[in-house]
Formats: sequence, C-alpha cells, structure tokens
Amino acid sequence: MVTPRENGRDPRLAVEVAGIRFHNPVLTASGCCGYGLEFEPLFDLSRIGGICTKGLSAKPMQGNPPARIQETPAGMLNAIGLQNIGARAFIEQKLPRLREYDVRVLTNVFGYTIDDYVEAIHILNDGDGIDGYELNISCPNVKEGGLIIGNDPRAAAEVTEAVKRVAKRPVIVKLSPNISDVAGMARAIESAGADALSLINTLVGVSIDIRTRRPRIANVTGGLSGPAIRPVAVRMVMQAAAAVQIPLIGIGGIATAEDAVEFLIAGAAAVQIGTASFYDPLATVKAVEGLSAYLDETGTESIRTLTGSLDLSPPPRGH
Repeated sequence: MVTPRENGRDPRLAVEVAGIRFHNPVLTASGCCGYGLEFEPLFDLSRIGGICTKGLSAKPMQGNPPARIQETPAGMLNAIGLQNIGARAFIEQKLPRLREYDVRVLTNVFGYTIDDYVEAIHILNDGDGIDGYELNISCPNVKEGGLIIGNDPRAAAEVTEAVKRVAKRPVIVKLSPNISDVAGMARAIESAGADALSLINTLVGVSIDIRTRRPRIANVTGGLSGPAIRPVAVRMVMQAAAAVQIPLIGIGGIATAEDAVEFLIAGAAAVQIGTASFYDPLATVKAVEGLSAYLDETGTESIRTLTGSLDLSPPPRGH
C-alpha cells in the first residue's frame, strides 16, 4: 500500500524533536552542506526535514590551511578548522533565502570559551527563521588550558546552562565520541537543561603519506567521518537513549534509509546525513524516499514507532 502524500510529503514521516516539528527525520549534518543554499541547485530544500548549518561563531573565521580533506577507507578525514562567515553575516546573507523554503533550520554554534557561545547565540537570536541551535562542544576551552569542552561533563554542562539562559530557541548539544562514558555525559547535559542531544561528532584520526612520511592533513589530525564510524555512533546512540529522557538525533556514517532506520531503532528520533552528500548530493532526498518505502514494506504506520524499538531480549534457541 502506498500512503497518500500531503503536498508531496509522507505524513507518516513527521517527527518532533525538542518541540521542533520536522516533515521527516532526515537532516543535513553540520559542515557537510555549507549553509544549506549550496544544495539549492540540486534539489528542493523543502523535501528534507531540516538543515543543520556549518558551525557558526560570533566573528568570522578563516579556518585551517590546506590540505584539509583526505579520503580514507570507508570515510573521510577533515580539518577544515571551522571556517565560517560569522553569525551576523549568516543572518544577513544566508537566512533570508533559506526562509523561502519550508524546511527547519538549525544553526550549529561553536566557541572556545563560554562567552564565545553566549555571544554567538545573542546574535543568532535575532535571526527570523532559525528553529533551534546545535552546540558543537568538541572545542578546546582556551581558558581551561585547552581542555576539550565535550570531554568533560562539568564543562559541557556549564556551556549548556549558559546558552540555555540566553537562547530564545531549543538547544541541542552535539556529543563528542571521544569520551569513555557517553551515558554520564548525556545525563550531565540533560540536567543542565538541554532540549535534545545529537551524536556523534567525528572521531580524531591521522593519515600518513608513506612516501613523504608526512601527515596528509596540514593540521596533522582531523575528524574521521563516514560509514567507518557508523557502528560506533549506533552504539553511542543506544547507550545515550538508555540514559536520558530528551530526544536524540543520530549522526555518523548514515548514507541510506536502511542506515537511518538502524539509528532510529537504537533510540534516535531523527538523523543527520553528512559525508554521503560529498559523493551523492541527493543522499538526503533518497533517504527520505527510502524511509517511505520501508514503512510500506513493513506495514509500519509511523516512523515515530521505530524510535527506541531495539529488542535486546535473548534470541530464540537455534538462532
């Protein structure tokens, strides 16, 4: 059975995360779609659930020198360095055009001190058409000797609390995978007032040219993304889902509708697709279509029923 569409959309795919209603659970991942408009010539942005912009800071940043991207087996290593035009320029130059589409907009925000985050949020609060904020806490806190904010529950909670005090929209905190206790980190951020969590960010990796014996990335280390990290991401979503009550957005190596369903079953309410868009710019649209097909094939009435439906009971004997 093929379900009737409303305005070309499948109503069975509608989800709500942190009070934000998405037409479907497929979003772009930060850093992989620019500011969203880069995909405008390729497909109607209204066909996907949401756009999560590349990281924005209060002031523009130039990023790292090249080489900044390296292909790896089943993935990609990047060290772009959070290059961006700044929060104010985003509001003035990008947001008006994004508002022409019926798509939810999450602005990814980063900083190197709590004040950096708060300053950026103050600016973005003026942006008509922004639906929520995603905090990238995988940054070193320069006031704490370079400690990675996302690796320390206390620091992550402090950033979350400070942002929640000033934010006019829901706050989603993006977890680093480079932690040993994802459940503890998730609980700390939930207690600090976060409206949702997204996970995971990239893993730290290195690629070496064996001819020159030098790193292939100018920054030496980079963030590993793509299918290679998907099992790690699914595991962390599963563990976070068991630890907190707030909704989760799954990220990490998702390329197909089947990948997305895996994250939903593990406990995510929505997903973000990133690296796959580099080799298939239509990956998000194909995933949306694939989710409708999955519901048809399985006789599932709503995508929402998949969230957290993982069966951990012992398998029947003989299996």
